[in-house]
Amino acid sequence: MSLLDQVDGPARLRGMTADQLTELAAEIRAFLIERVSATGGHLGPNLGVVELTIALHTVFESPRDRLLWDTGHQSYVHKLLTGRRAGFERLRKGGGLSGYPSPAESEHDLVENSHASTAVSYADGLARADAYAGRTDRSVVAVIGDGAMTGGMAWEAVNNVSGADRPLVIVLNDNERSYALTPGGVAGHFGDLRSRGSAHSVFEQVGLAYIGPVDGHDIAALQEALRRARDLRMPVVVHAVTEKGRGFVHTEDNELDRGHAVKPMDPATGRPLSSSSGTSFTAVFGERITEIAERREDVVAVTAAMLEPVGLLGMQKRFPERVIDVGIAEQHAVTMAAGMSMGGVHPVVAIYSTFVNRALDQVLMDVALHRRAVTFVLDRSGVTGDDGPSHNGVWDMSVLQVVPNLRIAAPRDATRLGELLEEAVAWEDGPTLVRFPKGAVGGDVPAEAVFSGVDVLRRSGPLDVLIVSVGVLAGVALGVADALREQGIGVTVVDPRWVAPVNPGLADMARRHRLVATVEDNSRTGGVGATTAQAVQDAGVTTPVRSFGVPRRFLDHGSRADVLSLCGLTVQDISLSVSEALAAIDGGSEDGEWDGELARMSTAEEK
Repeated sequence: MSLLDQVDGPARLRGMTADQLTELAAEIRAFLIERVSATGGHLGPNLGVVELTIALHTVFESPRDRLLWDTGHQSYVHKLLTGRRAGFERLRKGGGLSGYPSPAESEHDLVENSHASTAVSYADGLARADAYAGRTDRSVVAVIGDGAMTGGMAWEAVNNVSGADRPLVIVLNDNERSYALTPGGVAGHFGDLRSRGSAHSVFEQVGLAYIGPVDGHDIAALQEALRRARDLRMPVVVHAVTEKGRGFVHTEDNELDRGHAVKPMDPATGRPLSSSSGTSFTAVFGERITEIAERREDVVAVTAAMLEPVGLLGMQKRFPERVIDVGIAEQHAVTMAAGMSMGGVHPVVAIYSTFVNRALDQVLMDVALHRRAVTFVLDRSGVTGDDGPSHNGVWDMSVLQVVPNLRIAAPRDATRLGELLEEAVAWEDGPTLVRFPKGAVGGDVPAEAVFSGVDVLRRSGPLDVLIVSVGVLAGVALGVADALREQGIGVTVVDPRWVAPVNPGLADMARRHRLVATVEDNSRTGGVGATTAQAVQDAGVTTPVRSFGVPRRFLDHGSRADVLSLCGLTVQDISLSVSEALAAIDGGSEDGEWDGELARMSTAEEK
């Protein structure tokens, strides 16, 4: 039996010898390479924290001592050591392990911590709660990557724990990277500490104890440093220097991201097990923004530690001085963009949908209030699936609908992404936003006609149901139209392209139909369906509106198709609900005047 086979909880580690712990570290690396190669997941970050995690679980006694991971994608080793080995067979799949800490999985996990720069704040809160209760028999430890130290919230927490008399250990996992190399002055300072020692640590300057730098792959040295930190009974930073992707040639040789997140692959060659499913929305954006930058010298791209994932590598290679990576600092990115706009630049801020939530105040007060011409591009919008509840981008069209002066576009295919990006960057009377999902674009969905600035994708039969399709759910909306047509129900399917503000033409279309159904890959609460219903009502139109979208709850990890199905966003579920709603409505539809008007309009003529 291997050593890893014997580990059913962290207590087993504390009875092992130093040689056994070293052997265990090798077994863990082999296990991670084998299993994560099969399932996909965050391989590089976890290969880098094997020894650090072992040392933490031998010095501290989880769950009595509380361990927090920032960000949580570096917690796979922690999961192994806390008895969850079997779950790796279905890592990030429905019914399997989450790719992040999950309180639902284990008492050893406190928070689903997949947004960076938060762990020190959690830890401060836990330490304060123990102090209030007079409890002194346990520790709280925040493991934070150096990339997460580019986030302002981490420094807000450091500022508040400085000089405190309560025990709190901050483990700085310094691998010089968040996704790619960590930018900025903080990274430079950590580099100085690695090369010169701790004489001028910023942590000491603001009142924290500091231990390090320590070799993050030397278990004995880590144990000694962690024990010293634990026994100080005050806020202390342990600076552990690690190598992301350590021990696997295909991550060590990847200078871009050191195997940050891998797809299922052959561990012998590092090649994906399946070929790409096609051109992604991200790739299309990257190509089009570079083309726009070729024509417009005032266009500058900004991102927050996600240069390659949001598709900006091509523009960076072509215009290195016009692509800015601010690190994990979305708030700074947005307000900096407002300032750039004031100075005559047109910034394009490209971040994940789920991360724009962190900068709502800046979008609202620093950009929109001043009608600054900033374009936001939100990748990973809608249901993303395997990364779980914190990474589904299902709130942006709800949260940002409330922002005055902001125009929001949801392209359904590659052609519309290019067109809407061009329109967004050309708009100078306030901010614009273009959102698209993770994954392949698929085939184009052409419009049959354009009416009042709205793309008409399908028109058949009497004026029974108007389906307002949002973004990439156009395929689902058209499938619903086909299913309803087989029941003798007439359907018009339209794509407004720009979903905020609501096109007044939608109310006119609604007046001519018996029922309106909106279909979106976003929360039903405050989403496009809600704003469309409000616009229809404000126009004095009595046609009922049914909205289909994501329910008001956090969604478990699983494939995108599975999550959409659980949300009822399938052709079968929507067509059944629409036909039942229509059957309950009395009265008929108007005559065919609108059909005749529509037939005279081609897409080319309207544009």
